[in-house]
Amino acid sequence: AVVSTQSTGGGMQWMTAGRGVIHSEIPGKEECRGLQLWVNLKSEYKMVEPVYQEATKETMVVAEEGGVRVKVLAGEALGKRSELRTRTPTHYLDVELQPGAELTQPIPEGWTTFAYTLGGEVVVGEQSISAHHTIEFEREGASVTISNAGSTVARFVLISGKPIGEPVVQRGPFVMNTQEEIQQTFEDYREHKNGFENARNWKSDIGQKFLSGTLWK
Repeated sequence: AVVSTQSTGGGMQWMTAGRGVIHSEIPGKEECRGLQLWVNLKSEYKMVEPVYQEATKETMVVAEEGGVRVKVLAGEALGKRSELRTRTPTHYLDVELQPGAELTQPIPEGWTTFAYTLGGEVVVGEQSISAHHTIEFEREGASVTISNAGSTVARFVLISGKPIGEPVVQRGPFVMNTQEEIQQTFEDYREHKNGFENARNWKSDIGQKFLSGTLWK
């Protein structure tokens, strides 16, 4: 699986777990808002070596046009493309619309597309949608259009990806194609092999500090 996390601080992390990753994540001391997206991998990529990519607020690709501001986390928007490399073709856009602005985003035919609203109010078709709702789009069509008919800035993430079309079997953090593969993955994890060799003696430094109450000291 692939894990992508993003916070309002402006940073983004993209981790391709591949054949095995153990990690720890804890929110910072200051209040923040984070989003996490899991994207499946084709069976041929599930045992690749893990890869980690990130973009800071300063290095993230940003496109602006006509009251529309897009952080291009993955894919392309308004003529600008992210440098992030994804094995599963994916668009991940963090969008802000000024009042009266509109975004029409091209979507490859057959891709799965949804938006999650973070603030303000957006309009899709003739429907007005407030913050903290998910909008799922049909796979037919070459684009999606979202506008802001409100009086404040609207913010949402627009995410689309190419369907893999393979069986999905999930248990805990593991996603494979068959029950046999899931069982093998748990065995690999328990026996520290096939990607989990370093798990035997691994401990999370920030996790230990968090539990002891010394993380923020």
